[in-house]
Amino acid sequence: MTEERRVPIQVPVLARVEGEGTLELRVRGGAIEEVRLRIFEPPRMFEKLLEGRDYSEVPDMVARICGICPVAYQMSAVHAIESLFGVDPGSWVRDLRRLLYCGEWMQSHSLHIHMLAAPDFLGYTGVTDMARDHAEEVRRGLGLQALGNDIIRLLGARSVHPVGVRVGGFHHVPPRAQAGALLDKLRAALPQAEALVRWTAAFDLPAMEQDFTAVALRHAREYPMNEGRLVSSHGLDVAIDQFETRFVEHQEPHSTALHCLHDGKPYLVGPLARLNLNLDRLPVPVRAVLENTGVKFPSRNMYHSVVARAVEILLALHEAIRILEAYHESPAPGVDVKPRAGTGYGCTEAPRGTLWHRYDIDAAGKVTHARIVPPTSQNQARIEADLRQALQAYGLDHEDAALRQRGEMTIRNYDPCISCATHFLDLRIHRVSCF
Repeated sequence: MTEERRVPIQVPVLARVEGEGTLELRVRGGAIEEVRLRIFEPPRMFEKLLEGRDYSEVPDMVARICGICPVAYQMSAVHAIESLFGVDPGSWVRDLRRLLYCGEWMQSHSLHIHMLAAPDFLGYTGVTDMARDHAEEVRRGLGLQALGNDIIRLLGARSVHPVGVRVGGFHHVPPRAQAGALLDKLRAALPQAEALVRWTAAFDLPAMEQDFTAVALRHAREYPMNEGRLVSSHGLDVAIDQFETRFVEHQEPHSTALHCLHDGKPYLVGPLARLNLNLDRLPVPVRAVLENTGVKFPSRNMYHSVVARAVEILLALHEAIRILEAYHESPAPGVDVKPRAGTGYGCTEAPRGTLWHRYDIDAAGKVTHARIVPPTSQNQARIEADLRQALQAYGLDHEDAALRQRGEMTIRNYDPCISCATHFLDLRIHRVSCF
């Protein structure tokens, strides 16, 4: 008789991940027949909440979508609205927005590396357990995270759900002395960020290559954060307003998070995809540190995402230093804005990957329709494909507890923000007539 074993990895709150989800496998005859990452959080409907609101309210509203990456939502929103209104806030605002994004990458990536990923790769149940043997490394990580929060606070007035951003610029000008004090702290942190890259590169990571399509922004001159064209490892190169022609979201019955496919197939967004596609955009000092680790990029090993995050922390630190060294106070932290009717598109690189926004706005400046495609929904199908391959390679003869741990590690490696992704529910009722 053919063996049939259903292996449910029931994790009502997937440990150390933002949001709630359950992994379920169906195994038949020693092979995985079905993988379902069940996302069952109630849809938050935040796109619908934006309808009827004034454009000026959007940046602060979308920042509440996520407490870990509020800057990403604000930046995608303001870029979309400014593109519609024909607003160019100038190079001063552009530089400071890049600085703000540096802060978010630093705090988010450091949180993921030390609180989520490192315990998995070093064999600990969590960061508290890990800190007993790696106290110095944990302190270093918390220090880098705090510096990222300091950058966000400088421009956003607070580090969680910042309120300093507006369409056209910022609400206030940071004092030069305050910026200078932060600059000194950032310079002093460079050795710590370099050490973090070397530490992650030395992890004993599972050696498993996969074939996947990487998607990210690409900029003509710099490592992408706020601007660029959408490119892929399989030849895609389009403007961000073409997203809907190549990427399609759909509903799976087992998830309140949408699945997004590129030309009908799963794809990867996030730090590994960004680094694979933009290796030549790294500053020379950052590229040198990475090359000295011996870890080769582009990489097809999904677990090299942890190294990519450390590299992006070092990159963000260098960029923040560069911007603050040239900082000067501006008499006006932004430009005037006049609303007009139409559709605007914004796309930036959140810590977890590409974040795309579209807004339809009327002549009075009111939002008539909003669409937000977060990184986690874009990675959803890729996560399930990764789980199938990773668990099959690991060996299905392992005990359920071991399979559960490997499955959680695979999911956490993507740093998914499940709550961010649960923004839509398509209710379909099929009625069967009786004769």
